[in-house]
Amino acid sequence: MRWPLSPSQNPSWLKRKLKEMNERGRRKVPEDAPTSFVKPRWRDHVVGAEGEIDRRYYELSALSELKNGLRSGDVWVPGSRRYRDFDDYLIPKEAFDGMLGNGRGTPPVAVETDFGAYLEERKTRLHEGLTEVGRLVRGGELEGVSLENGRLKISRPKKDEPDGMDGLTRLVYSLVPRVRLTDLLVEVDSWCGFSGRFTHLKTGEPAKDKKVLYAALMADGVNLGLTKMAEATDDPKITYERLAWAADWHVRDETYQGAIAELVNFHHRLPFAGNWGEGKTSSSDGQRYQAGGHKAFTSQVNARYGREPGVMFYTHVSDQYAPFYSRVINTSVRDATHVLDGLLYHETALDIEEHYVDTEGYTDQVFAMCHLQGFRFAPRIRDLKDRRIFTIDKPSRYKDLVPLIGGTVRTKQIETHWGEVLRLAASVKMGTVTASLILGKLAAYPRRNGLAWALKEMGKIERSIFYLEWMKSSDLIPNPVVYFGAWRRNEVPKNPSPSG
Repeated sequence: MRWPLSPSQNPSWLKRKLKEMNERGRRKVPEDAPTSFVKPRWRDHVVGAEGEIDRRYYELSALSELKNGLRSGDVWVPGSRRYRDFDDYLIPKEAFDGMLGNGRGTPPVAVETDFGAYLEERKTRLHEGLTEVGRLVRGGELEGVSLENGRLKISRPKKDEPDGMDGLTRLVYSLVPRVRLTDLLVEVDSWCGFSGRFTHLKTGEPAKDKKVLYAALMADGVNLGLTKMAEATDDPKITYERLAWAADWHVRDETYQGAIAELVNFHHRLPFAGNWGEGKTSSSDGQRYQAGGHKAFTSQVNARYGREPGVMFYTHVSDQYAPFYSRVINTSVRDATHVLDGLLYHETALDIEEHYVDTEGYTDQVFAMCHLQGFRFAPRIRDLKDRRIFTIDKPSRYKDLVPLIGGTVRTKQIETHWGEVLRLAASVKMGTVTASLILGKLAAYPRRNGLAWALKEMGKIERSIFYLEWMKSSDLIPNPVVYFGAWRRNEVPKNPSPSG
């Protein structure tokens, strides 16, 4: 375990000293014990009025900072898969330099690799947007948007849903025949062969007894459990032992993802699916489920959802209403950390170009990473009217929009870390490291990390461009798939607005 401080201040030294104190039953912390890691929030508890060190608080502070260091990458453990050195997560520098080829290479990023060319293109795009919106504000030509006394006013959009939709919905559902889940599972498999993706862990062969596989999937899907499923079936061949064998060897995350890909691809090829969309737009949101029984002890608590422990399923859905990617995530982690995983690592034939999320799904760093990966990011931001635009040129150049400008982008910071930014984007694209893992690391840095800061500055550019595009066209997010999370909870707003 290494620490980017002096040898006398590393975790190994602390561990050795604390262990020695525990073995000898000492209560007093040695005078030479390091305290540079103690943050101001801990200092009043750790160090007394006369300079004595409280052992209990000292240990708690050391463990707390060690936890933060492991999360961010300031502390790493050689040989660990989760707590490696930050640089080890990325493509080796020599290999990436070879991709660049002295500026003539083609690393898998969706932007110009030359910083000057990249900055000039984004500067031009941002300037054009600022100039156009400034002209529209001056002439009062923005539909549903106005600037009054230095504050942005956004009117609610008109309801675009025709009357009688509720009745039509009930009529359509009344025409859908009722079928048994087991029959539906078998019939859909006959269409697309999704069961072939549930391969054996060792041999890679598909399941030989599909009935047992179907029963295992049903037990998992409806949360019935293998024991009750074995008791509920009339087939004497479907025993608990056979179900457990199928579940252990054939049912796992990667086989589920492959089966979902087969379903989505089949649905995508149906001409009727084109009535909803082309499969180029998607949305993602999280569903929280309360955990009970023994699951409660392995779940997390998020104050936003109450005091009960639970788990979160984060799902990506295409504009054809096909859920093409889903993962269980920590309820205490922001949704934005997992947005890019579904866009980059799904196994379907969908070619996603544009992605929508709610406020929890966006950060400036995600804005930057989506641009680097070639996705158009269009979050539904709460209180959009209170957000600020950032410029590359002097704000005074855009007199009509000065009240909306929050400052200038620190392009020097981006330039300083440009090589690291491209290397990070290429590593995420190539799967050397997952987007959620590396973004979580960057977000956890307790200090101002240069790469994280550069990504945030890039995100300010992309967020400002998006903001200006939305102002010019307040129906920028017309597709109802953006409200996927609300529809699942029967909370569709009567007059949904991109401003929240």
